[in-house]
Amino acid sequence: MELKYTAEHEWIAVVGSGDDAVLRIGITPYAQEALGDIVFVTLPAVGTDVTPGQSFGEVESTKSVSDVYAPVAGTVTGRNEQLDSAPELVNSDPLGEGWMVELRPAEGVEAALAADGLLDEAAYTALTESSS
Repeated sequence: MELKYTAEHEWIAVVGSGDDAVLRIGITPYAQEALGDIVFVTLPAVGTDVTPGQSFGEVESTKSVSDVYAPVAGTVTGRNEQLDSAPELVNSDPLGEGWMVELRPAEGVEAALAADGLLDEAAYTALTESSS
């Protein structure tokens, strides 16, 4: 699964194909490690419209509370209900079972993945290494 990243430490992956494709979003391993043990996750309702850079949820850890930002404009089509009872999935599997929301991008999947500000893996790695 090819991922894109934001400078705010969210990841994006395409789920599905063709007209059924949506973007799955979560926080990166780097972010969950910096936060520490996740104890609560707040996510938007299905049907919520989001704009790039808008906070759409919060992750509460034993250290702090952090916003999670929408990387692209779109409508929330799914949310990871498992996180209500098992927020620690964000720590144990941030790129898998710890995903947060799925959204249908306003401009379509391909246009969303080409959005300014999204980073490929090499650029994201360079960003995280420079801030360590």
